[in-house]
Amino acid sequence: MPHRKAYIQIHICVVLWGFTAILGKLISLDALPLVWWRMVLVTAVLLFVPRVWRALRVMRARLIWTYAGIGILIALHWLTFYGSIKLSNASVGATCIALGPIFLSLIEPLMMRRRFAPKDFFLGAAMVPGVALAVGGVPSGMYAGLVVGGISALLVAVFGTLNKHFVEHADPLAVTAIELGAGALFFTILAPLVPHAGPAFPIPGPRDAFLLVVLSLACTLLPFTLSLIALRHLSAFGAQLAVNLEPLYAIVIALAFLGEHRELGPKFYIGVSIILGVVLSYPFLGQRRTT
Repeated sequence: MPHRKAYIQIHICVVLWGFTAILGKLISLDALPLVWWRMVLVTAVLLFVPRVWRALRVMRARLIWTYAGIGILIALHWLTFYGSIKLSNASVGATCIALGPIFLSLIEPLMMRRRFAPKDFFLGAAMVPGVALAVGGVPSGMYAGLVVGGISALLVAVFGTLNKHFVEHADPLAVTAIELGAGALFFTILAPLVPHAGPAFPIPGPRDAFLLVVLSLACTLLPFTLSLIALRHLSAFGAQLAVNLEPLYAIVIALAFLGEHRELGPKFYIGVSIILGVVLSYPFLGQRRTT
């Protein structure tokens, strides 16, 4: 029963994460202030958790700086993810993120000095037809969103590899507070250097403020906490299999709530099917590394 309950919990997390793309499209703020507010709100809540402060007091300074650096990568990932959505739509942004596991299969051996797996390379090659079809089904005005989304998926692979290597050295909630706090601070310093009209971090209106709270609490803190509980009863393989469904959930939600099928051609969805097929097959074929 605990195992079955954990699977239900992790799928709830994935569905909630699927809503992040939709909320990013609905919030009228530009990508930079949107990500800044999300990080600030989550960090502010975590700083009221006594467990976080207890973990921070015993953490080595070098480890704090390491997590802060990873947090900057996460901030850049979210910036490019929401930038992709703003430049195209939620379905395109979610599809690009589906490339993350394949980038990870290529980057992780280089960063962690592990043996390169030819099987992973051929899985990446199998996605090329799907990517080509998806691009062919996207209006030319959304091509910039595809490129930015690809960069976002690459950043997922980089910070995912680093987090996997370092996250076990400290309390997960404290790690999250450091990473998101560092990301917010990075954007606070960066904002004056980026051309923009009006204030760098505008005060959101009532509608945007409500959606930001939902994004920060319901789609960030809640699934994060729930996933920690679920992972006590799931293998890494089982969790990864569920998480790989996030782009599929995001696309289905976008179709239902945003009617994005009117913006994209049939080739896009055929290409998405190929990409998701490869992504979902990856945990099975790579079971030797994830179990």
